[in-house]
Amino acid sequence: MPKTIPFLALEFTVRTAPEWRDLFLTPPPPGGFSYLVTPNVDHIVQLSKRPELGAIYDAADWRMCDSRILEKLGRMRGLDLACYPGADLVRDLIEDPRSRALKIAVVGPDPERFRLLREKFPHHDLHLVEAPFMTPGSAEWEATLAATEAVQADLTLLCISFPKQEIFARDLKTRGHARGQAICAGASIDFLTGQQKRAPEIFRKTSTEWLYRLLSQPGRLWKRYLVDGPRIFAIYLRHRNG
Repeated sequence: MPKTIPFLALEFTVRTAPEWRDLFLTPPPPGGFSYLVTPNVDHIVQLSKRPELGAIYDAADWRMCDSRILEKLGRMRGLDLACYPGADLVRDLIEDPRSRALKIAVVGPDPERFRLLREKFPHHDLHLVEAPFMTPGSAEWEATLAATEAVQADLTLLCISFPKQEIFARDLKTRGHARGQAICAGASIDFLTGQQKRAPEIFRKTSTEWLYRLLSQPGRLWKRYLVDGPRIFAIYLRHRNG
């Protein structure tokens, strides 16, 4: 059994990278649905603003640390969160030959991005579930849930946005019709298809991938990284002292 570590109001699931890969590359047993969320700094900050989202993370089966910054803050408390970025996990799963035996649903990307994914991985059993602009509980939301359930995938990659993909995963689990396992995968498919570029290794090793992203897309990301992101330190101090 993996261990869990309480940190910043979440119970982080700690496994090694090979253990995570084995979990998602082993065909799941019939029936049942489980999902993984990948909290990072932005998620923790948003959860502090919207406490009601905590229940969605609590409902997840696994909470894998997605952030080197969170990992470093954890180490300051003597905790090893074993960060495994979600984009790296999805890449490693798809590039592993064992994933060719899985039925994989990809929820969210437009048909062109999905075409690029299929071209890059022609031997995989990939199924697109389009996710139009939708709000939880809307007719479009319910239709997309039903379309995802109809695939009956072994592995479902939810590539919508935070926190919609986490709410969507919770709804799939609550409804009880989906099977297999799901990952709240964010922009992972865009990295795989080259629509977005990962930060060079030097940024990842120094925990400054956020800086590379900010410099790449300042107009879209300045608020996340310059206004919201620094709040993680106040959150950390509040939990440490409280």
